[in-house]
Parts: sequence; structure tokens; C-alpha cells
Amino acid sequence: MIFVLTVAILVCLGMVIAILFFPRLTLGKLSIDTYWVVSLAGALLLLFSGQIDLSRLAGSLTEASPVNPVKILLLFLSMTLLSVFLDEVGFFRYLASKTLVLAKHSQVRLFVLLYVVVSILTVFTSNDVVILTFTPFLCYFAKHAGIRELPYLVAEFVAANTMSMTLLIGNPTNIYIATTYRIGFAEYASVMILPTLAGSLVAFFVLFLIFRKDLRTPAETVELDATISDKPELILGLVALGTCTLLLAIGPYLGLELWLVSLVSATVLFASVAFLSVLHKRKPTELKHAFLRAPWQLVPFVLSMFVIVQSLSEAGVTSAVSRLLGEEHSILRYGISSFLAANFINNIPMSVFFCPVLKPLASLGGNAARGAIFATVVGSNLGAYLTPVGALAGILWMSLLKKQGVKFGYLDFVRYGAAVSIPTLCATLGVLALRLG
Repeated sequence: MIFVLTVAILVCLGMVIAILFFPRLTLGKLSIDTYWVVSLAGALLLLFSGQIDLSRLAGSLTEASPVNPVKILLLFLSMTLLSVFLDEVGFFRYLASKTLVLAKHSQVRLFVLLYVVVSILTVFTSNDVVILTFTPFLCYFAKHAGIRELPYLVAEFVAANTMSMTLLIGNPTNIYIATTYRIGFAEYASVMILPTLAGSLVAFFVLFLIFRKDLRTPAETVELDATISDKPELILGLVALGTCTLLLAIGPYLGLELWLVSLVSATVLFASVAFLSVLHKRKPTELKHAFLRAPWQLVPFVLSMFVIVQSLSEAGVTSAVSRLLGEEHSILRYGISSFLAANFINNIPMSVFFCPVLKPLASLGGNAARGAIFATVVGSNLGAYLTPVGALAGILWMSLLKKQGVKFGYLDFVRYGAAVSIPTLCATLGVLALRLG
């Protein structure tokens, strides 16, 4: 147990150091994220040292079960491809530009509209894609409108990482935790909609109080160029996303697996767009860019963390943590512990680790078990805006702000993150407790 636990701790520390100090490694023209390299090194060390049962590991990766991490990755990557494709045809930029136009000179109106638009988009697409799309757009607008960009940047980040709790597809952590415990799309939504809305409203009012002085000055008029590059492709993308979301909701009642629904939806969209490109005798640029922008680094990362967590489980570590958390006050204990753990080891590894931790309680059934599972989902999402380590979105966002010349350091992130995340976490867990009775 000592060796496995030591390797796991070193991997977590290594990932945090890599994320904070050297997030990318450049080898000639090749540039790769370092966090997954650290996790892969740890997983390989455990494999080669014989700390994990290889036959059991192989069975976990090939079993015909929703818990299969390969299926979970296919589900998340397929949904991300649908969202990234819509971004490539200009859908998100177009909505952002219309939002800015509707706000006119009022910063208060702009703040409200931005929060609402980002929230709605995140529910049906991807929080990471929305954040990465809106951030440079907001920086450009603020610079030319003569206003401070920080209120809007913090608001979009908070809105995206709060509303990502609404549906199962909003975050890979949602997918992993819910799928592990066979919680379907409709059941997940029925439980999480009210707690998410409560958390989102609390987050909005806290943000408004923090930035109310900045929002008093009027904004100057700014002309923004955001057009749809190809309307037929946009229609195909929206139809594919809408159909996929609908089938994910009713799929369990029809015997359809979620990963297969999303994979087929993405495949049909890409095949349709490729056919249109051939028909119009032009290169499928949007498809190429969407494919290249997909977070493929999550594949080695999630699989590596799966190996590490399975080795911890076999060594008895997860059972010990499960006994420590206990059965009483499960929503509070699992919600707070997962929220804090995400900021030590990142929310994806935290979710992979907490799934076997939840297993003894989940086997008992009842509201205590359901509360613990959904509270862990809450912690994995809201932990994203306490510190940059909480989620990969935070690291990408901080890097993007640096490129845009926005001064926003680690301590700034923690200062705003603590002010917003703590009351939001309390409100969300409180409503979740009321919802589950």
C-alpha cells in the first residue's frame, strides 16, 4: 500500500507542479501538455512494478459495461466534437456579438445578458469550448469599448463551470461519475436542474456585488465582425446536437447506450459535412480544425488515472477513505471533500478516485448514497473556480488571459474563486439536500 500511495501522491504533486510552472513541453514543432505525461509515467511505473492485476485491468477496459472508461471517453469526445464544430462555423462568436449589440451602452445589461447566454450555451454544449471562445472575444470588446474586462471574464468562467452541472454531458466528470453508477440522462437532469439553478443564481448575485462599481460606467459602441461561415453546415451542426441531446434523454428507455448515441451523432455530422464539401468542391476546413481542437490528451490522462485509481483500490486505499467519510451527512461530507480534493489533484483525477470511494455507500442504496454521488458531481464542477488547479479549463483560461495581456495571477484567481465558490457550493448542496429529501 505504501508504494502505491507514494506513487499516487507524487503523480498528483507532479501534475500540480507541471500545470503551474511548465504546462506545455515543446519538442521541435510538437507541443504537448505535460499534465498527462506525468500521470502516464505514474501509471506505467505501477504497471511495470506489478502493483496491479493486469487481467483485471484488461477486463475493466473491455467489459460490456457503461463503467468502461473507453466508452466514457467516446461519449465525452463525441459531444466535444459536436460543440467544437459549431464553434468552427462561427455559432458561438455570432451569439456573442449579438449579445454585445443587445446590451448597447449599458454594462449592467451586458453583464446580465452575458451570464445568461454563457449559461444556456454551456448546458447544451461544452463549458470548455464556451470559455475558450468567449474569452478572446470579450477581451477585444472590452479594450475597444473602454471598459474593464475582468467582470465579464470572471462571470463567463463562473457561469460556464456552474451550469455545466445541469446535464450529464456538461462535464467529463459528470459523465464518469453518473455512468459509473448507472444514472441515466433523464434521472441526472431531474435531480441536478434545481440545485444548479440555485447555485447559478447565488454565483450571479455574488459576482454582481463584487463588480457593481465597474458596471456603472457606460460602454462605447464597438463594431464586431462575427458571421456564420457556412449556414448549411451550421444547420447540420445544430440538428446533430439537438438530435443527440434528445436521444441521450430517451435512449435508456429505448435500450440505447449513451456513448453509442453521441458517437453516431458526431460520425453522421462529420460524414454529412464531408459530403457537402465534396459536392461543393472545397476543403472541409471546419472539420479539420474541429478534429484538431478536440481534447485528445484526455485519452492518455483518463486511462492513466484509471490505472492509478485501480491500483489504489486493490491496495485498500479507497476503502480506507470511504470508511473515513462514513455514511452520515453524505451530501455535506462528499460535497466538501470532493470540492477540496479537486483543487489538490484536479477534478478529473478526483472523480476517477471518488468513484470507488463511493462504492460501499452506493451498494447500500437510498438517499444517502444518491446524495453522496450527486454531491461529488457538484464538487467536481464548482471546484473548478476555487483555484486554477481545480480543472483543466482553469489552466487553459489563465493561459489565454496571459496571451491577451490581461493581468490575472494565481492569487487573483483564488481571491475571486473563494468569494464566489463557497456560497455557491453551500447553496447548491443545500438545494440538493432538499431535492433528495
